Amino acid sequence: MLFYATLIFTVAAIGGVYMAHRILNGELAPWAVSLLHAGLGAVGLVMTTLAVMAGAGGPVMGPMTLITLLIAALGGFYLASIHMKKRVASSGLIVTHASVAITGVLFLIGIAFLFDTLTHSLHSDVNNLKGVLQKSK
Repeated sequence: MLFYATLIFTVAAIGGVYMAHRILNGELAPWAVSLLHAGLGAVGLVMTTLAVMAGAGGPVMGPMTLITLLIAALGGFYLASIHMKKRVASSGLIVTHASVAITGVLFLIGIAFLFDTLTHSLHSDVNNLKGVLQKSK
């Protein structure tokens, strides 16, 4: 499920880059792209929430990933409220939202593709060490 969440967030990011380009040039982003970006972000967030609730990412990385993505979503809601007033958001807000979202997606990639491998490797090392210690007794 995390693979698909990562894919969905990546597609959402493409729309985000397009909107950021428009906004940083002083233009409003098209509503269709804004709604698609928000919808994909919401789907990715729900998928991530379900996976973390099922134990993905362990007791630290999973919740940290989810909290980071939730903060990015709150920033996105704030940006949408500015858009609804037909105002262009400040570049600082755009960069902050993008930075938090990218950080969350990088954490997501970590738990989707690296966490299980590292955890499995660590458990194997611990089991090997236990075997060595038992043989030495």
